[in-house]
Amino acid sequence: MGHGARWGLAKVRGASMTPTLAPGDRLLVRYGATVLPGDVVVARFPDGVLAVKRVEQEDRHFSGAAAWLLASDNAHAPGARRAPVRKEAVLAVVRLRLWPWPGRVRRTAV
Repeated sequence: MGHGARWGLAKVRGASMTPTLAPGDRLLVRYGATVLPGDVVVARFPDGVLAVKRVEQEDRHFSGAAAWLLASDNAHAPGARRAPVRKEAVLAVVRLRLWPWPGRVRRTAV
């Protein structure tokens, strides 16, 4: 994690990350943190949508650029996605759920 890393807040919208996260959950995120497979991250998709998703693995973007393959924990929810996103479009790593039930958001084996 670089010296320029900073903390921020995010709010979950939609059910695509249930059961890990629920609509309305408030999250503490770390911008500039090292990303690893299994992490829950905040990323900007190519269509401009900012979303909370899980990192499955390293991949290649359609353009050939280095990317992370991101996916929803609930693949059947409205708004669920599974797509490669350029590494620089992964903005932050989720560290904690602050509200309504404080706790760590754990990395999972993928």
